Amino acid sequence: MAPRNKQQEQEVLEWIAGVLGEKLPPGAYEDVLKDGVVLCKLANKLAPGSIKKIQERGTNFQLMENVQRFQAAIKKYGVPEEEIFQTADLFERRNIPQVTLCLYSLGRITQKHPEYTGPSLGPKMADKNERTFTEEQLRANEGQLNLQMGFNKGASQSGHGGFGNTRHM
Repeated sequence: MAPRNKQQEQEVLEWIAGVLGEKLPPGAYEDVLKDGVVLCKLANKLAPGSIKKIQERGTNFQLMENVQRFQAAIKKYGVPEEEIFQTADLFERRNIPQVTLCLYSLGRITQKHPEYTGPSLGPKMADKNERTFTEEQLRANEGQLNLQMGFNKGASQSGHGGFGNTRHM
């Protein structure tokens, strides 16, 4: 499991507060996010109406539903499934770094949504960088010996005797 990065966690909280335009409740990183209320508000701010019902308080099970609704909403928003944390990662504090990774991923994906104009989080997404080569440029490389392809200064496996045989002494 990756170690926690307090600086990244702080950046995530500042980003969420910036997107929501409101101060977050005080407390530790995982405690602020645990009940899923802040996460659901975030999802609704990025994709209005993506989460219909937010449980402000209730049983652990009801609060876990908030987190699950958030996960479904960000998957629809475009966050890759393998970057989305499991509910237990946050709720039972099993893997807080995965939660941070997921929120960074969400911050990154906002850049692909032209309607989003809020603060950004994490590195800028790369734009498509297509290159075109002429036939002449592509052929220019053919006459060169590629040293990755079998040039081994005359070394060979002759006398090796085959695999699986033991060496007789």
